[in-house]
Amino acid sequence: MLIITTATELKEVLVQFKEKKIGFVPTMGALHEGHISLIKKSKKISDITVCSIFVNPTQFNDQKDYEKYPITTDKDISLLELAHCDIVFLPAVQEIYPEGYTQKTNYQLGYLEEILEGKYRPGHFQGVCQVVDRLLHFVMPNYLIMGAKDYQQCMVIQHLLKSNTTISTVQLVIAPTIRESSGLAKSSRNMRLSSQDILNAITIYQSLQYINLHLQKGKTAPIIEKAVSILYNSGFEKVDYVAVADANTLELVEEWDGEKSVVILAAAFLNGIRLIDNIIMTK
Repeated sequence: MLIITTATELKEVLVQFKEKKIGFVPTMGALHEGHISLIKKSKKISDITVCSIFVNPTQFNDQKDYEKYPITTDKDISLLELAHCDIVFLPAVQEIYPEGYTQKTNYQLGYLEEILEGKYRPGHFQGVCQVVDRLLHFVMPNYLIMGAKDYQQCMVIQHLLKSNTTISTVQLVIAPTIRESSGLAKSSRNMRLSSQDILNAITIYQSLQYINLHLQKGKTAPIIEKAVSILYNSGFEKVDYVAVADANTLELVEEWDGEKSVVILAAAFLNGIRLIDNIIMTK
């Protein structure tokens, strides 16, 4: 496994594989089974798998959240070796942002950055697009593999790919969310939870499943209110949103017709740690 720290070296290495299929998994480190499942997916569909580890400062709207993000580089590299990743791109901040954080491109994301994560984390998706755009131009992969846990982010990146001709040939591959046996979604943020918090955190998945099992044709507000109360009763101190949205467009569904494919999403704080999750309705 090669460990590369500069974009120049990365491009020089990858040019040797221009006839090969390249899969790319961008991460911010603190790797867990969810990330490794993306590597495994890439290995199945690609000849060469590249994984980046870079904690991107421009996508944190809370500086304290950025400062507290867990850094486990040595462990991450060991996990990637075990997963037979081919190349790890481990750049410094100045390698990604040599001219500073000033954003030269304003990504036109429409309502996708006005609702849900976009509403509660202003500027977040601009920062995500900024770093993914740069990383994709470094790697120029055939496949970009991301996890369904960040459902809205996947839709934002799909929009980015379609709207940028230089990376429009990159195919986004969305892999399923990896969960604990309890249903709790694997997340780097789980590292910051106490053992009691972990038990309470399971409720975010249970609240989504409650909607999945009980949503009926008609207004969605009453069942959403019930799911929110489940979270508060389980120790969550703040709920940013629980929502039902069109699975294809992410437009919020205030009245369900009983047929439309929908995704159920939630974001809530437990002991100051913000957790997100989603499931596709299975009815």
